[in-house]
Amino acid sequence: MIRLTRLNATEFWINQDHILYLERSPETIVTLGDGKKLTVKETPEEVVSRILEFRRLAAPPVLSGDEKP
Repeated sequence: MIRLTRLNATEFWINQDHILYLERSPETIVTLGDGKKLTVKETPEEVVSRILEFRRLAAPPVLSGDEKP
């Protein structure tokens, strides 16, 4: 899950897998798979960066051919 901030400064956590797409108009609008839209303070680039960081941390380590699992 990633942390985002509503326009009223309330922080919340969202499962990044539910994000369908992001829009900038001028605030960032997060559209979820169920059609719900959330307006957040973070830029689309910040949201994507947080998603990538979460996935990097959540991914299992990549082993080289010399290592045993």
